[in-house]
Amino acid sequence: MLLLILGLIVFLGTHALRFGSDTRRDALIARLGAGPFKGVYSALSAIGLVLIVMGFGLAREAPVSLWVPPAGMRHLTFLLMLISMVLLAAAYVPRNAIRARVHHPMVLSVKVWALAHLICNGTLAHAILFGAFLLWSVVLFKASRRRDVLLEVPYAPGETVPTLITVGVGVFVWLVLLGWLHGILIGVRLIA
Repeated sequence: MLLLILGLIVFLGTHALRFGSDTRRDALIARLGAGPFKGVYSALSAIGLVLIVMGFGLAREAPVSLWVPPAGMRHLTFLLMLISMVLLAAAYVPRNAIRARVHHPMVLSVKVWALAHLICNGTLAHAILFGAFLLWSVVLFKASRRRDVLLEVPYAPGETVPTLITVGVGVFVWLVLLGWLHGILIGVRLIA
């Protein structure tokens, strides 16, 4: 469990540089230079992710049960994951209305993803992993929206075709995860 917690600290700590103003991040970039900053940031993120994967894998070998989720939570999780994948797609498809409305669809995607996994898994490792990501995404979303207001960040209105593409890509990714990829990456098949 220690490896998982260490990985979360490194990964989410690296990604927490923008919780307040950009002062810390800007100071690091000024001191290191943009290229080296990106290199260190990427390396720390990769190390944190590897530690999370290894730590979670070890924790799954000896699970500590906290609760037994009701069977219906699985269906709610599938629905929340659909929403999460559409939000994820909205972070990458330009000029879509979802991004224009929520401003930070990637962070919201992580929030919904973490919540979806928290409600359908009752082990300590799941609670630590997804609880940490949920807390991180809640704080980051609030900080990001506050920063947008302070900096008066403009968001162009979304267009219909990019929004339809966003939804289509999100549904496609969700179906691939549901039917195939989750089993390969995570070792848990969702649909037999």
